[in-house]
Amino acid sequence: MNEPLAERIRPKSLEEYISQKHLVGDKGSLTAQIKRGTIPSLILWGPPGTGKTTLANIIANESERPFYTLSAINSGVKDIREVIDKAKQSGGLFTAKNPILFIDEIHRFSKSQQDSLLGAVEKGWITLIGATTENPSFEVIPALLSRCQVYILNAFDKTDLESLLDRAIKEDSIISKKNIELKETEALLRLSGGDGRKLLNIFELLINSETEEPIVITNDLVLKKVQKNTVLYDKTGEQHYDIISAFIKSIRGSDPNGAIYWLARMIEGGEDVKFIARRMLISASEDIGIANPTALVIANNTFQAVTTIGYPEARIVLSQCAVYLATSAKSNASYEAINKAISTVKQTGDLSVPLHLRNAPTKLMKDLGYGEDYKYAHSYQNNFVEQEFLPKEIENTAFYEPGNNQRENALRDFLKKRWKDKYGY
Repeated sequence: MNEPLAERIRPKSLEEYISQKHLVGDKGSLTAQIKRGTIPSLILWGPPGTGKTTLANIIANESERPFYTLSAINSGVKDIREVIDKAKQSGGLFTAKNPILFIDEIHRFSKSQQDSLLGAVEKGWITLIGATTENPSFEVIPALLSRCQVYILNAFDKTDLESLLDRAIKEDSIISKKNIELKETEALLRLSGGDGRKLLNIFELLINSETEEPIVITNDLVLKKVQKNTVLYDKTGEQHYDIISAFIKSIRGSDPNGAIYWLARMIEGGEDVKFIARRMLISASEDIGIANPTALVIANNTFQAVTTIGYPEARIVLSQCAVYLATSAKSNASYEAINKAISTVKQTGDLSVPLHLRNAPTKLMKDLGYGEDYKYAHSYQNNFVEQEFLPKEIENTAFYEPGNNQRENALRDFLKKRWKDKYGY
């Protein structure tokens, strides 16, 4: 039985590795370390099919270290200890460099399983490389995370995916013998969702389903052959991202029915309650914000509650929160405000803090005028006095633009009364 195409053409060296130039390109943050063999323990965080396992293999090959793998799906503490013991022995016998232990889907490890790695990582018996599709800040225990560098892998772009197809056609031992014409690739690339492994799986399915040559790849052929692409919920694949996207967009669009449907799809698919609750936390601030500040409180309480009780009862709490968020007034004004402010900071750099706003803890600072002209708001009527709070170079710049909803319309009136025409409210 043949290996899958994705396995057959898996890169063996950095030169063959496609994408992630920010990590392993000529000036990549990992390139020099790999070449020198001075590899820290690290976490590779990125979507499915972006080369995390491949990169771990290449790191081991390039640094000529023993390489051990575990999958968090079917490994326990006993398995971890056995591999660590083997790694210690092989490190002493064969190389001065400590072995690499690669753990796929490390976010699925329990706290006790992650704890069992700490000593080996801290004492240098192993170099840990963990792969995860989830934010390691939430899913990896702090003690282990503090001993690892986190590197982010990006979903493949159009050029990367086309390069994978080109490599398969030219270099694969089976596909290179066939007469293939890539007439259209849009459907192939869209169905892949930036997942290189999924792209190659679909491509191989197409090639194997055609008996006559030349095999002409068109969008119609792809859609005809790959009819069941979105039937099942795959919580580690494209569906994971598509359905959470549909869920959040339903909340943003004030449709509780759509939100509840997509929530049910995730619950039935076994999606992690914390993942769903985290996304609602973000939505409460990004999409509702000041229009209803209580939404953030509700979402945060939901996160705490579902983390405590788990399934199946967590579905009730998730549902309550989803309906509340979907039926709440909406505003992205705070979200837009911080984006504008960050953009301004990037454009203008580190502007000096005006003297009247500076802290003056010492006599010298007071003598230099720090805080001298600051007006203490509580000493004035209505606890307000007009003064400048921005650097001179960007005076009068308005970052916050109140949304058009009951609460923020009242805030607009509040700001207009105090600042008059200064910010254009």
